[in-house]
Amino acid sequence: MGYHTANTNLNFNNYASHVQLQQQWFYAEKIADGSCGLGLGGRIDYLYGTDAPDTQAFGIPNGHWDNSWDNGGAYGHAIPQAYVEVAYDNLSVKAGKFFTIIGNEVVAATGNFFYSRQFTFYNAEPFTHTGALTTYNVDEDTILYNGWVSGWDSGFERNGSGYLGGFKRTLTDTSSFLYATNLGRIGKTAGEDGYLHSVIYTNAVTDKLTYISQSDLLYTTNNVGGTQRNTFGNINYLIYSVNDCVSLGQRFEWFNYGGDSFQGHQNDDLYNYTTGVNLRASANLVFRPEVRFMFDRARHFLENDKSSQAIFGTDMIMTF
Repeated sequence: MGYHTANTNLNFNNYASHVQLQQQWFYAEKIADGSCGLGLGGRIDYLYGTDAPDTQAFGIPNGHWDNSWDNGGAYGHAIPQAYVEVAYDNLSVKAGKFFTIIGNEVVAATGNFFYSRQFTFYNAEPFTHTGALTTYNVDEDTILYNGWVSGWDSGFERNGSGYLGGFKRTLTDTSSFLYATNLGRIGKTAGEDGYLHSVIYTNAVTDKLTYISQSDLLYTTNNVGGTQRNTFGNINYLIYSVNDCVSLGQRFEWFNYGGDSFQGHQNDDLYNYTTGVNLRASANLVFRPEVRFMFDRARHFLENDKSSQAIFGTDMIMTF
């Protein structure tokens, strides 16, 4: 459940000044364990709340899959994942609809430090894919990803065709590097073709302090050859664990955007600084108050065409 004092355009948290159920999440899963031979598994997720409309299969605006499952104003339902998986030894193959491997932040509130999300995450990364993805553990330090996906953010209806892949490498006892890319046709409605990559470096500077750096580059064209999206995002995090119950975090994002998806803006900059706290009241209950400061000279993303804005937000996550 969450609350925030103002909305921003083109992002999650778009039902301001209401205490709201943002994510009621259920899933059923069987892990595909290939350590003793052939392993079979799969997963299906169901989401209800004010985050659900942003998690539906909106990549094709024709109401297919869960894209028409809205429920009174800001609320809705979604089934963001439904896949089967086969594993054997160090290789697994996932087929169906699944979350992307691109980026540092995710749809599920339990996977993020902050209550709010990057603008890069919402405007320049896929949330889900439909297709097939292999994961191969080369050794204890290296994982390879390779697959084919049908565009971005659709259900079981073709929304393009492209490659999804990358690798994760443990560099030292305290650091790791992740590279992920998606290239090809990412959306059939606008005939959007292009290339996206995301690079993430994580380093546990001390036992208490973790630094994360993410850089994303996206360039796409539309069906008449114009620039659909041309974006660059650079996001840096510092997360400090005071103790087992309290963690402090800072996030600074520079998002450079342009193209037809942003009303023809070219090379405009958005800056987003967020500072927040994670308060773990128990093993199953976390509070995440934060303050987010944003500066957008082009006045494209902020409420009421402002050039700067500060938003307070907080939520409560209960897992069971």
